Amino acid sequence: MVLEQLHLHHFKNHIGSDLSFGSQVNCLLGDNGSGKTNVLDAVHYLCHTKSYFNPIDGQNIAHGEDQMLVQGQFLRHEQSEKVSCAIARGVKKVFRWNEKAYDRLADHVGRFPAVMIAPDDSGLIHEGSEMRRRWLDSVISQSDRGYLKNVMSYNKALNQRNALLRYFAENRTWDEESLALWDAQLVPLAVAIRSRREEFIAGYIPVFQAAHADITQGVESVGLVYRSDVGNSVESFAEQLRQAREDDRRLRRSTCGTHKDDVLFQLGEHLLKRFGSQGQQKSFLIALRLSQLEHIETATGVKPILLLDDIFDKIDDKRVNALMRRVTSGSFGQVFITDTDVDRIPRMFQETGADVKVYLVERGEVKEAPKDVNSSNES
Repeated sequence: MVLEQLHLHHFKNHIGSDLSFGSQVNCLLGDNGSGKTNVLDAVHYLCHTKSYFNPIDGQNIAHGEDQMLVQGQFLRHEQSEKVSCAIARGVKKVFRWNEKAYDRLADHVGRFPAVMIAPDDSGLIHEGSEMRRRWLDSVISQSDRGYLKNVMSYNKALNQRNALLRYFAENRTWDEESLALWDAQLVPLAVAIRSRREEFIAGYIPVFQAAHADITQGVESVGLVYRSDVGNSVESFAEQLRQAREDDRRLRRSTCGTHKDDVLFQLGEHLLKRFGSQGQQKSFLIALRLSQLEHIETATGVKPILLLDDIFDKIDDKRVNALMRRVTSGSFGQVFITDTDVDRIPRMFQETGADVKVYLVERGEVKEAPKDVNSSNES
């Protein structure tokens, strides 16, 4: 899968941009704040129906404008396909595939897979379990629509159950039968979600560890541990819900379920969050994301687009060079990468022989670099 063309209209600081990309590596070079990361985010919009950095659509419209448009032309399975996202203030987002609007955005998930690696990924380590669950759901949903449907149904039932618990507290009442109706919906969904997450992590660990060993030359051992308080069977989790009702009643929310699941990131025998250096944490996250590409390709038969934003932050040159060798080895699909140094990436790719296109970004304007810059990697 390749993104051949991208059109931006009033997207963040891009007033109007029309870009054509190469099928292998595309380097976007410019100062901080120039708009190079916004190009990556536009690609993420087309693939995931939302921004990687700001989930509030209206805040991605250029300042002082009322609407924005992100449009892309993809080549997927040797077929040309068009994707567009139009957003206007106060109006529902319109997402189209081949000029046909989606009834549900969930129908687009997994059709044009992409993986972003960015400094914001540090939240996976340092923030709460919700971010790691979102990561789990995002990766699995790219290739498993049944799982996505289960998660959406579970969240809907959970919200209704929590609303009922709040209603009971506010009105000083209690109705076991009403609560049991929502329990009956939650239980099979929670057990199915737990089982699929456990299965995914078990298969993901060796792929992740191989990617990490490639980046770090195998000097560190890493692991992923899935944690859930949901029982393995419908009967066991139903009993857990019954036992938790007093706590649920007191706290006005559901205190057990797959919405409490977590994934522990380990460095050796210790938690990465507590014992990993900044470089070790960055290497861990890069390997975690690169493993997504292999998982998605294996599951879907489509090579995802790889978006690398500011990867030189807090990672040494040895690990960066290992990453660049992996990126240009031919095992990945199309790659987009940003940097503030206009010479560093072209110089690194000079030895790989990869097909690299270089773009210079300044104040929201993107221009393809002169031929001598693009061709420097061919000498």
